[in-house]
Amino acid sequence: MDDHLDSSTPPILVTGGTGTLGRLVVTRLRHAGRSVRVFSRGVHEAEGTEFVIGDLATGEGADAAVEGVEVIVHCAGSAKGDEVKAQHLVRAASAAGVRHIVYISVVGADRIPMTGAVDRAMFGYFGSKLAAERVIAESGIPWTTLRATQFFDLTLLTVQAMAKLPVIPVPSGFRFQPVDAAEVADRLVDLALDAPAALVPAIAGPRAYDMAELVRSYVRAAGKRRAIVRVPVPGEAAAAIRAGANLALDRAVGRRTWEDVLAERVRSTTVSRSVPTRP
Repeated sequence: MDDHLDSSTPPILVTGGTGTLGRLVVTRLRHAGRSVRVFSRGVHEAEGTEFVIGDLATGEGADAAVEGVEVIVHCAGSAKGDEVKAQHLVRAASAAGVRHIVYISVVGADRIPMTGAVDRAMFGYFGSKLAAERVIAESGIPWTTLRATQFFDLTLLTVQAMAKLPVIPVPSGFRFQPVDAAEVADRLVDLALDAPAALVPAIAGPRAYDMAELVRSYVRAAGKRRAIVRVPVPGEAAAAIRAGANLALDRAVGRRTWEDVLAERVRSTTVSRSVPTRP
């Protein structure tokens, strides 16, 4: 636990350690008794956690972040430019003698093509993740990459934004298999504390949902009324998603469901807002 951190071993560096996934990874590493260093763009306070300020997009601070580190859990990511971040990280990590990089990627990175402008504009995230995977795999540093499906947090934010419209356009034929970020964090920590294993089996949620089903169930849980219209999406990447390239049905190892998320984070909020308070 936090009170019994092992100060005899080098700290584990977590990039993106203040994000949705990174925060969970940091907490679990500390609970495992490991000291943690977080590479972050801003100043944060967390008892017992060391912070190094910098930006992987430019490489600023990377050398200081990796100094004395043997293991890195690379959670820093964005909609684009992940390969540049990976390049800056592995350059610094190689010079520092890092022995293991654990990277979180996305299911479908290797199966969703980026052949046209529409593909890159709408789904460039997958191409950026694949490029970052290759940077890490070709770095000469022992590595482990875990691909995950979309997190519940992002799924919920997406459908909440869509539900603000009176008529909701939903991509036709799109399915998603969302997974709990906490379960992904558990797996990443296990991988970080183990030997490098290259590309490991993916982690995905327990069930795949049609996008319209995700939206409709959210609207119902939130007590709203909305019309849903299915719309076609052009391009080869969209065709790959309609074919299930973003799913990992054989790796439905997650336990938490979309219904659980709605019950905990939407219905409870709706009910609490609807209950009148007494003067």
